[in-house]
Amino acid sequence: MPVSRPSLRFTHSPALRTQTLKVLSAIEDDPDPARHAEALTSLVLSLTEAGMDYYLLKPLRDGNFNFVAQQAASFGISGAIRIMSPIASAVLGGADGKQLKVISKHLRHLMA
Repeated sequence: MPVSRPSLRFTHSPALRTQTLKVLSAIEDDPDPARHAEALTSLVLSLTEAGMDYYLLKPLRDGNFNFVAQQAASFGISGAIRIMSPIASAVLGGADGKQLKVISKHLRHLMA
C-alpha cells in the first residue's frame, strides 16, 4: 500500500485552470510537444505566481496587514517571478518533447 506523503495545494482562478488544461493537452496530444515550451513556461510562471499569492498574499490580506507590508510582499513576489522567468524559459525552452511530457504529467498529478 502506498504511503501518503504530506502535501499542500492551492486554489486558483478558473481562467488559470482553463489555461492549464489547454497547455497540458497541447503538450500531451502534439507529436512535437517541444513546440509548446513557451506556453508551458508561461503556465509554470503563472502557477508559481498564483501559488505565492495564495500562500503569502492572501493570508496578509485576510489578516488585515497594513498596506506597506502587503506591498512589500507583493513587490518581493514580482521580483522573484522576474528573476525566475528567463531561467524557466531557458530550461523549458531547451527541453525535448519527452521531458515536457514528464512536466505535463507531474502537473496533472498535482491537479488530481
